[in-house]
Amino acid sequence: MPKVFDVRLTVIGGIGFAVAIHAEDEAAHVDWRSRYDALRYEMIDTPADLLGRAVSCLRRFGLSYGAFDFSVDPDGRWWFLECNPSGQWGWLVEETGLPIAAAIADELVRAA
Repeated sequence: MPKVFDVRLTVIGGIGFAVAIHAEDEAAHVDWRSRYDALRYEMIDTPADLLGRAVSCLRRFGLSYGAFDFSVDPDGRWWFLECNPSGQWGWLVEETGLPIAAAIADELVRAA
């Protein structure tokens, strides 16, 4: 499957934060984790049905948080790769300013 870019969809409760990860290097295009210095980030919208499925997945496993990884093909189709229940998010906040920490705090208060 040829891909155009990858997506890290961080889901907290019912809220999703999607970031497109654009590789500017061949090694990073194969695996973006190989060259963080060759990446460009873009906040994007998540297809509503996909966000709903991600939230359902978390609920099924009794989780409030998940870092979902996808690859997006030239037709705009999102291909699921994995969900990490303890996936990293801090670097995305630094790169994009997304309020992920606030969403985690809100979820912790709501769940208390």
